[in-house]
Amino acid sequence: MRRRLTIPLLIVVAAGFVQVQPVALGQQQNAPSDRKLITKVIPVYPELAKKMAIRGTVRVQAIIAPNGAVKSTKIMGGHPVLAQAAVNAVSKWKFGTAAQESTS
Repeated sequence: MRRRLTIPLLIVVAAGFVQVQPVALGQQQNAPSDRKLITKVIPVYPELAKKMAIRGTVRVQAIIAPNGAVKSTKIMGGHPVLAQAAVNAVSKWKFGTAAQESTS
């Protein structure tokens, strides 16, 4: 059984600086996730977003393999111009190992 946890990625842009904060919203199942984020890659702020002064929040759901690598991602919400940058960054994240695959 997969544990599900949605991690919205808050992308804050100020003077060209991009910051991503994983924030646990809640799980679809009751068991808390014990996966620790080991390696976090910051997304590259898209040029189009800079030109259009777009900022906002992107929510990305990731399936994490037992070895801690991100197996796949799904955009759960956010501005489309920012979404791909968030997915590219989350795909490079590394989590702690676990006995089974989980969703964060």
